[in-house]
Amino acid sequence: MMAVHFVGFRTDAEHSAAVKVWGKPDFVHMWHDHRMQGDIDDDLDTVVFGSKGSLTPSKFSWQDHELW
Repeated sequence: MMAVHFVGFRTDAEHSAAVKVWGKPDFVHMWHDHRMQGDIDDDLDTVVFGSKGSLTPSKFSWQDHELW
């Protein structure tokens, strides 16, 4: 099953604009970290980076899934 991941979105306006294009995300990640990598299926999933997203994973990890 394909999933959409939003990474590094910090404002409602930015998030709303991305939803218009990609639809509602299945996962929301505060930032790109190594824990997030386990949530992504490289062959099926779409990862959308916001203005605070980075292609380089952070050296720190965060359990952002606990926020939702």
